[in-house]
Amino acid sequence: MIEVSEQVNAVRRRVGERVLEAGDARTVTLERVYDAEVEDVWDAVTNPERIPRWFLPVSGDLRLGGRYQLEGNAGGTIERCEPPTAFFATWEFNGEVSWIDVRLAAEPDGRTRLVLEHIAHVDDERWAEFGPGAVGIGWDMTLYGLSNHLATGVSMDPEEAAAWAESEDGVRLMRLSGEAWYEAHAESGADKAFARAVADRTIAAYTAAPES
Repeated sequence: MIEVSEQVNAVRRRVGERVLEAGDARTVTLERVYDAEVEDVWDAVTNPERIPRWFLPVSGDLRLGGRYQLEGNAGGTIERCEPPTAFFATWEFNGEVSWIDVRLAAEPDGRTRLVLEHIAHVDDERWAEFGPGAVGIGWDMTLYGLSNHLATGVSMDPEEAAAWAESEDGVRLMRLSGEAWYEAHAESGADKAFARAVADRTIAAYTAAPES
C-alpha cells in the first residue's frame, strides 16, 4: 500500500464556488498527478470492469446520456463524455443531486493530471456544520484507492476497503485529509475559527469508532 501521508501530500485541494444554470454552488476540487498515461487513467475511472478494483461495483450504462449506479453509494446520469480527457455527471444520493466534473490532461513526462471537482448546492446549515471536508475526505479516500490501483495493480473489494478504512492507516488518512481540507477552506477566505470548527466536527464524524 502507498504510505498515506504521501497520498495526502500529493493532492492539491481547493474550496470555491461555481455558477450553474440552477444557481450558485459550492465546490471542492482535488488535483493529483499519477505516474500513468492518460489512456490508462481514463480506463481506470470509466471501465465498469475496472472501477470495482479500486472503488465500488458499478452497474448501468457508462456512456453519454446513460445512467450509472455505484453499489451502496451514488448514482446519476453521464451528461458529458469526451474520451479520454473529461466527463461530467450528476451525483445523486439520499434524494439530493450534485455533480462531478472529472478532467484528465497529459503531462510532458508521460504522467497524467487528474482534476476532480464536486459541485453542490449545499444549504448554509449543513455547510456551517461540516464544511468542505464532508465530501472532501470521502474523495481523498477514493483517490487513495485509485493511486494504489494504478501504482500496484492490486484490487481491493468493498469489504477489504471498509476494513482498511477502520484500520490505523485508514483513520490516519482521514485525519490528515480533514486537516488538509481545513487548510484549503481557510485559504479560500473562510474565517479560520469557523473552518477549524467544521473541520473538527467532520474529522470526528469520519473517525468515530463503529458501534459494537
